[in-house]
Order: sequence, then C-alpha cells, then structure tokens
Amino acid sequence: MTFEPLLNAPIAVQFHVATVLPAAVLGAVLLARRKGTPAHRLLGKIWLVLMVVTSFSTFFIHDLKTVGNFSPIHLLSIYVIVGSIPAIRAARRGDIRAHRAQVAGMYFGGIVVAGLFTLVPHRVMGAIIFDGASGFVSGVAAALVCVLLVAAGALAIREAGWLERFETFRRR
Repeated sequence: MTFEPLLNAPIAVQFHVATVLPAAVLGAVLLARRKGTPAHRLLGKIWLVLMVVTSFSTFFIHDLKTVGNFSPIHLLSIYVIVGSIPAIRAARRGDIRAHRAQVAGMYFGGIVVAGLFTLVPHRVMGAIIFDGASGFVSGVAAALVCVLLVAAGALAIREAGWLERFETFRRR
C-alpha cells in the first residue's frame, strides 16, 4: 500500500478524495445511528454538502473516458446532485420515509457503487491499495475493502427500506 499515486494525482483527484472519504465515513455513521436528533440534523447537512461538493469535483476528473470526457460514474454524480433537492424537501415536510430512501440511495450509489469503480485497475484508489504490496497484503487489503463496501451497501439498503419493498413484491 502506497499513497504515492494520490500524491502524484491531479489536484481535482486529491480534492475529490479529501471530500469523499469523510462523506463515506460520516454517511455510514448517520445511517447507523439514531435519527432525528439535533446532531443528526447538523451532521446530515455537513454530509450533504460533502456529497454535493464531491459530486461536482468528478466533473474535473476524466480518467475513464466513455462518452467524450465523461463516464458512467458521472451519472452517479448527477444523481447525487439532483437527488439532494428531494432529500432536503422530504426532510423539511416531515416525509421521513422518502428522506431516508433518498439519502440511503445517494449513499449507496455515490459511495458504495462509485467506490467499487475506483478499484478498477489503473485508477488512483486501486493503485493506493494494490501497488507496491505483496500478493498476500493486496489480498487482505482487497478483502477488507470489499467487506467495508458490502457492509456500507447493506446498511444503505436496510435504511432505504428496499428489503421490505422486495418482500412485499415477493409475497404477491
């Protein structure tokens, strides 16, 4: 494991990592802890700002060029930016179910799914974790990252209420 790829990366990538890592941790804390408290509201606002800033920063990163300078990951950024508006509106009108589904979906797409894309070979985060390490250390790092992403994904799915919707559909 080496931080050299991040230190040598463009400033847009460094900025993106500096905003996405706290958003990932804070989002998991918010999803796991008690909701509706003053601390939850304050930390939720901070998380949402981090997510929107992180999403905007992706438009200055053009490593995976699928369509012009953009890639499918940029669609997740648009989803987070646009999705923040109904998330805020739902919370303000007291529609907590809609709010939870929206923010959990943003976390799942913007952190978990996008996080998986960062592990693609020749990307900065993949290089940080896998370059310069022995096969065993790389394997342990990959397993740890996978466990963290699966746990974060499971937490987001639970909080979004997607499992209950699936059960309702399955019963029909």
